[in-house]
Amino acid sequence: MAAPKKHKHTPMIEHFLSIKREHPDKIVFYRMGDFYETFFEDAVEAAQLLSITLTKRNHGAGNDIPLAGVPHHALEGYLDKLTSLGKKVAICEQVENPKFAKGLVKRELTQIVTPGTTLSQTLLEYNQNNFLVGLAIVGDLAAVCEADLTTGAFRVREIPVADLLEHLARANPAELLAAESWLDDNRQAVAKKLPNVPITPWPDWNFGDNFAHERLTEHFDVKTLKGFGAEELTAGLGAAGAVLSYMEDTQQASLAHIQGLEVVDVRDELVVDAVTARNLEIMRPLNGTNNNATLVSVIDGTRTPVGGRLLRGWLGRPLKNLERIGARHDAVEALSDQSGVRQALAEPLGNIGDIERLMGKICCGRAGPRDLSCLGHSLSHIPQLREALEQIGDVTALADLVENMVDVGDMVALISEQLADDPPVSAGGGGVFRAGVHQDLDEMREISRGGKDWIANLEKTERARTNISTLKVRFNRAFGYFIEVSNAHRGSVPDDYVRKQTLVNAERYITPELKEYETKVLGAEEHISELEQDLFVALTEQLAARATDVARLAGAVATADVLTGLAEIAETYGYTRPTVTADDSTTIIGGRHPVVEQLVQDRSFVPNDVHVDGEDAQILVITGPNMAGKSTILRQVGLIVLMAHIGSFVPAKEATVALTDRIFTRVGAQDNLAGGESTFLVEMHETANILHNCTDRSLVLFDEVGRGTSTFDGLSIAWAIVEFLHNTEGKAAKTLFATHYHELVELQKQCARVKNFNVEVKKTRGKIVFLHKLVEGGCDHSYGIEVARLAGLPERVIERANVVLKNLEAQELSARDGGGVGTTKILPSPTQMSLLTILPDHPVIDQLRNTDLDSMSPMDLMILVSRWQSEVNGESEG
Repeated sequence: MAAPKKHKHTPMIEHFLSIKREHPDKIVFYRMGDFYETFFEDAVEAAQLLSITLTKRNHGAGNDIPLAGVPHHALEGYLDKLTSLGKKVAICEQVENPKFAKGLVKRELTQIVTPGTTLSQTLLEYNQNNFLVGLAIVGDLAAVCEADLTTGAFRVREIPVADLLEHLARANPAELLAAESWLDDNRQAVAKKLPNVPITPWPDWNFGDNFAHERLTEHFDVKTLKGFGAEELTAGLGAAGAVLSYMEDTQQASLAHIQGLEVVDVRDELVVDAVTARNLEIMRPLNGTNNNATLVSVIDGTRTPVGGRLLRGWLGRPLKNLERIGARHDAVEALSDQSGVRQALAEPLGNIGDIERLMGKICCGRAGPRDLSCLGHSLSHIPQLREALEQIGDVTALADLVENMVDVGDMVALISEQLADDPPVSAGGGGVFRAGVHQDLDEMREISRGGKDWIANLEKTERARTNISTLKVRFNRAFGYFIEVSNAHRGSVPDDYVRKQTLVNAERYITPELKEYETKVLGAEEHISELEQDLFVALTEQLAARATDVARLAGAVATADVLTGLAEIAETYGYTRPTVTADDSTTIIGGRHPVVEQLVQDRSFVPNDVHVDGEDAQILVITGPNMAGKSTILRQVGLIVLMAHIGSFVPAKEATVALTDRIFTRVGAQDNLAGGESTFLVEMHETANILHNCTDRSLVLFDEVGRGTSTFDGLSIAWAIVEFLHNTEGKAAKTLFATHYHELVELQKQCARVKNFNVEVKKTRGKIVFLHKLVEGGCDHSYGIEVARLAGLPERVIERANVVLKNLEAQELSARDGGGVGTTKILPSPTQMSLLTILPDHPVIDQLRNTDLDSMSPMDLMILVSRWQSEVNGESEG
């Protein structure tokens, strides 16, 4: 039996399939006339995701091929939707005019759009970076490269492999790039840490040192990377080279706006991990959707997109360098003292658009005429900005900004002299350039305008010649120019009219003279489109050549904007300049929570004093009821320390802040049920991270640690944590420990650097009044039932709770006074009393005396305490 005949695809489908084989993980958009088409499984997926029609068509393969398309003019909107869903799209564009093509129209892959490389203004947050993050591993060293294609930001850092996942969470990537072989073993762990982040495997050879070095030196046109401090990098070189090659591959462009590689020294940064950033609500609110309940919303006084992104960068990477911190404080102070200068700066800053991203689009070949016009308008305000800054005296940081505001007057002149006053969004449709820019363009425009005038005159002439008053000369894209005559006047049509189309109520005609003018006019318009497209490309290339100057200028504008905004906020809210010192002591006088004080404007915020140091007051054990303000005090200390390290003034009467290497928080009840982690397990994971990574220079904020388990387990853990931080060499972090475990106040007697504080409460006539004031001394009452009454629990529940509380305090639980618990009196075991009341001759006491607590980890100590408890419980049950 003869083999079945094998059907061949058309050449066009074969070309599509060849592109798809090279990019199997992408949806391929294939340009066909006025549409971008998708085929096969791409069509099925695109139709479902974009809600477009899925159809079929025979393309020579014997069976119908699934097909779905989108109009070319609407492409960006569809790309945005796919990108927002984490999809990648390959654009195959027509690169020759179909009119002149012989056979199949030539098409090439011109762009790949991914979440980490999108240039869409619709998808991008104007004041946030869109980072493509690449990682590489060499031995015990990991490298993380963060690149923002839209702005030209490009930096790399090397860190221990153990810190990799935590740093990736801090980086907040839009897309993650890693070697294929590494992802084979680690994709699941990364996906768990970065849910919803697209993970892209990239061939291993892109991460090789030799390839990376070659790509980077070629891009920056240098022989070595010593000028960037990158020549000695190991893992960092591979990460940076891979990210650069990926961006070049997706854009098919030179990326001239990426002007340098910043090598980040992690020793210069105060580390704020993702958990701390969440708990302190630096960028996002912890609960709810009130975006005003964040630090950035309160202190963001920027007026430009570049400034908004820089401020968020400062908050994510606070300084740990006294000289640089002091320079920023000097600048904020100078601007704070001179309101006139701030007002003079406000106008030009308010008129400067996103010059970083505009330049990025220009260098990637994605800019339109209106983008260039916006760039020119923005750059025209630089002289005014520079002049305002020059009014300030000798302030090093501001003088450096003036120096970096390079003269770009020639760019402003070039754009204004060539572009029309109100250019269209895209080139190629006419109306982009002024008259006088190009002689041929002016001539073609004259022909086009003259031809249209001639058409208008033709209609008037033909009406007179034929005596047909309703005769019309019209144009459409399908038939070109034509003369339309209604059926009622067909008998009056001259012999030289040639029928072109028959309608229900009319006939359309053409004449030799009209055809000649049609060819001339349409040819002129097509030539205008081609000329303007060529002129526009030449103009963008001229502007792209100034990418270095614009990048330098954008950095100066952003810094001036952030510093001016911080000065304005300081004046408005009464912030003061902090002193950041190498001494191991932090003292805050009259400190306020920057966010809470804005949210409670209808009532005054109660400021508080806090002092911690490494000598006498390393650990503050803070007791007091819920709603008294313990959490607010903890968070405000963390935020004040953070603000001081970014160069901001702080909400306090006075503040001296010890130079800090990390801020840690363990706040609230969070769970990770999707990851199989209970609230308590999450709490212990976060606590373990703090205890393993804190140092003597860290700030630790614990809020209710140990509350996720039984009372005695939790108390034991909390007790052990305080002792660990107090007694372990190298772990003496300055700590604020808020707790309901009043037994912890006993630690002050045993640990020299533990101090007790409580948030003051006044009780009158059975009711409590929260004074929100931190005072020295411990608290022996939680006032939980009083807080429950304030929350609106039924009075019967409140009354019964008071009875049960009294019974428990008397170490008995019964149904007296009409309760419903039961009738049997239950006495707790003597061994389940306070840790401090265990009999001195008990065997557990002997073990406690002989245990070297200093040599034990927190987890070992937890296991030991659990064993002791089992022994005690076993005896009582026996």
